[in-house]
Amino acid sequence: MKFLDQCKVYIRSGHGGDGCVSFRREAYVEYGGPDGGDGGRGGDIWVEAVEGLNTLIDYRYKQHFRADRGGHGMGRNRTGADANETVLQVPVGTQILEDDRETLIADLDEVGKRVLLAEGGSGGWGNTRFKTSINQAPRRYNPGLPGEERWIWLRLKLIADVGLLGLPNAGKSTFLSVTSAAKPKIADYPFTTLTPNLGVVDLGPSTRFVIADIPGLIEGASEGAGLGHRFLGHVERCKVLLHLVDATQDNPGAAYRKIRDELEAYDDELANKPEIIALTKADSLLDEQLEEARAELSEEAGQNVEIISSVAGRNIKPVLRQLARYVYADGDLSLLDDDDIDPPSDDNGWSPV
Repeated sequence: MKFLDQCKVYIRSGHGGDGCVSFRREAYVEYGGPDGGDGGRGGDIWVEAVEGLNTLIDYRYKQHFRADRGGHGMGRNRTGADANETVLQVPVGTQILEDDRETLIADLDEVGKRVLLAEGGSGGWGNTRFKTSINQAPRRYNPGLPGEERWIWLRLKLIADVGLLGLPNAGKSTFLSVTSAAKPKIADYPFTTLTPNLGVVDLGPSTRFVIADIPGLIEGASEGAGLGHRFLGHVERCKVLLHLVDATQDNPGAAYRKIRDELEAYDDELANKPEIIALTKADSLLDEQLEEARAELSEEAGQNVEIISSVAGRNIKPVLRQLARYVYADGDLSLLDDDDIDPPSDDNGWSPV
């Protein structure tokens, strides 16, 4: 299944049904009179966040959604049927934007959240509504009101706790494959990852979080270079960022600064999120070379730098536990000093006695 994170769709709610002009014509009824019923209400258009979806690919093949029209009124004071609503089902984390792609209509960040996008038109009145003591045989009715129509944009921002950042071929996909059950494409050339990937990290019975791996950024991404920075939206909801830097390149500090410049050009709020920095591919260098690269990167970043190797499994668990502390701290930085996130497990296992 292909990944699609933004699309443009047209929606139109249903028109209301017309009112009816009718008169009673019954045998042995002394007095007749108007008995035209009202029209039914047009169908509304809703959007709802549901489980089981992680892409907007369904809207790649159908972009126009029109709700049904309400039923017309009928004689004998029968009201037209109200039309059924139309529901657009989208993944959790989808944002609804106006046609200008800037005005936010709704942010569906919870399962089951629903938003009314277009209200159906009201049904018109039948001639019974216009009967008065003066005008006892009205031939007037109201047509149903038209529905609303508009173009909207759907933009998906994946729900993840941790976001992976780095230049192409920095080892992000390898890290994701080692720490979770995800199976991203891995190769020894840049831009192997073309779409975001999600993985669930399991550190214990009550310590689980989701990592999002996005395609690598390059210098000038904010101006459209490479794949641009459109996929950065998928890490905007993350609580902490893991910035991976390839230890085998000549200048790790410059590589780190390139990504930071792109983050600041994209969004200041994203650039100010908590960040853990790690040198990857530690199995490819000697310890002296690693320490030299770490010193250079730490001076550029102004914070401590971890050294990891996803292939060899070096220092992976400590980094994951650092990430878990940020995820479960929920803004309370005092919890970051805790050494244990999970309560100690019982080695003897569960027993009914």
